[in-house]
Amino acid sequence: MTVEIRAADWQRDRDAIRSVRDAVFIREQGVDPAIEWDASDDTAQHFLVLRDGRPVGTGRLATSGKIGRMAVLQSERDSGLGQRLLAHICSHAREQGFDRVTLHAQRHAEGFYRRAGFAAEGEPFVEADIDHIRMVQDFG
Repeated sequence: MTVEIRAADWQRDRDAIRSVRDAVFIREQGVDPAIEWDASDDTAQHFLVLRDGRPVGTGRLATSGKIGRMAVLQSERDSGLGQRLLAHICSHAREQGFDRVTLHAQRHAEGFYRRAGFAAEGEPFVEADIDHIRMVQDFG
């Protein structure tokens, strides 16, 4: 089995990205499709995790330095792929000159992000009917 984590292009890789986000956010978590797809998809740097050529994970880095839409298929969770994807996105952000990255973590995943070096900032809030917390990682 081969795993590849790579930068993705929204126009070229849209179907692969959408397949993961649809499975995780829309079908599994019940996020309204009307809010899942947004204008940031056109401008963000996307990333894909492929196992044997099949998309199993995705995430994006907005021009603001916000990481978002991190998703790994349920069958691939607890395999370390999520941490590898997040590290890849953070490395890319550092290479692009970002001093820090932010994200809105679903509360159940807060520990996942803490283990990757993120710290909670501010009060919890609800986004897409799911409890979240803003988290940051400084590179300095």
